[in-house]
Amino acid sequence: MTVKTPKVDTAPAYTGEAPRAITTGPAPLAMPRLGIWELAWPAILTNLLQSMVGLVGIKMVGSLGAGAVAAVTTGNRIFFILQALLMAVTAGTTALVARAWGAGDRDEAERVNRASMWVCISISLVITFPAVVFADPLARFFRLEEETLLLAATYIRWISLFNAAFAIQFVLSVALRAAGDTRTPLLIGALTNIVNITLLYALVYGRMGFPALGVAGAAIAGGAAFTIGSIAIVYLWLRGYLILGVGPPRCLERARVIRLVNIGYPAGLEQVVWQGGFVAFLWIVSLYGTAPYAAYGIGVSILSFSFLIGFGFSIAASTLVGQHLGAGDPDGAMRSGWRAAGLSLVSMVVFGLAIIAGAWPLARWIIDDPEVVRLTVVFIYVLGSLQPLMAMEFALTGSLRGAGDTRFPLLTVLSGLVLVRCVLAGIFAWLHFSVEWIFYALIGDYIVKTTMLTLRFRGGRWKTIIKS
Repeated sequence: MTVKTPKVDTAPAYTGEAPRAITTGPAPLAMPRLGIWELAWPAILTNLLQSMVGLVGIKMVGSLGAGAVAAVTTGNRIFFILQALLMAVTAGTTALVARAWGAGDRDEAERVNRASMWVCISISLVITFPAVVFADPLARFFRLEEETLLLAATYIRWISLFNAAFAIQFVLSVALRAAGDTRTPLLIGALTNIVNITLLYALVYGRMGFPALGVAGAAIAGGAAFTIGSIAIVYLWLRGYLILGVGPPRCLERARVIRLVNIGYPAGLEQVVWQGGFVAFLWIVSLYGTAPYAAYGIGVSILSFSFLIGFGFSIAASTLVGQHLGAGDPDGAMRSGWRAAGLSLVSMVVFGLAIIAGAWPLARWIIDDPEVVRLTVVFIYVLGSLQPLMAMEFALTGSLRGAGDTRFPLLTVLSGLVLVRCVLAGIFAWLHFSVEWIFYALIGDYIVKTTMLTLRFRGGRWKTIIKS
């Protein structure tokens, strides 16, 4: 977090912290940029803490049975589908804030941040109503047992009430990271996670004077934690304690909003396709019963410790590529992208191997169901072996988004997730192969996506996606 300081007319000396002030004149100076590790480690730690909370939540809900785990898995999947539009806007936020910050234009970075905030709040309010009203039909898309479907609908209904709080915390964190401050989102994320774990224990089990609400309690705990985190980060923002202030007026100018939309809508479509592909894949898994479905949810929660390390490097790559391009240094942007990919690969391979080695005890710790445990281990073995490919996907996708090239990642998702993973899984199910073969379909998905992203980044067309 940075200390509040007034704007100045010259760039300050670099002290190792995020920049505290930035030039706003007609001939701005480029701001010093942090390195990959300096940007990545707070984001990685934030994601690891978040992943730990998710794992603890699955553990708590797992004590209620496989049906409860399947319900939360379904509810979270629907929740993230509804956030696709928010992710679309913030893809534009990342590219435009990073580029403005790299060019030394603090006022524009702050205007983009505030415009993104208003757009995301509006979207979150619009999508809350249908999510609450149509929670039951959304849950019934999956072929699960009746009791599990009711629990999933309950989870969707409750978590959707907190869409606005999620949007506020999300967009401010994205903008701060794009400007080079990954520590404030870490602190806010830590606060959110502490509140989440405390309320999970209280509301799922009925402790500390609270009623035992089970699956509904898990949703309320997460939503309340988002709300408290949002209040905290908005307070810091309005009081001027962040490197991005409220900024000058007139943030919702037509040209700025259009740029946000033009950069963001392919990312939004990507999220819709991505989440839709996951829903289709989960639907195929659900054909095999509750146990494989629950195993998928548990396996993803365990492996998320590795995934979210990659996501941290994705954030760092987005920030540095955008800032280098804003400063007129496309070669530096290229070097940053490749270096992020290399560091991501090494880190995710190490974590993936550790998780594979501990797959059996981890699965047994979460749930006491022999078949769910067995299938969870199979899933971990399959997806854990794909960590090198996933590492490259995370870093290179982040690099392209930081440059404003949001259309190509959409094509990779269409090709890998939809045309390879879902089609292969559908064929295997039609041929009555075992559910293990459904998990094997992930291999083709990641081979295709990683190959496409590597060729795109190497080609360099992304360097001129956004015209100065």
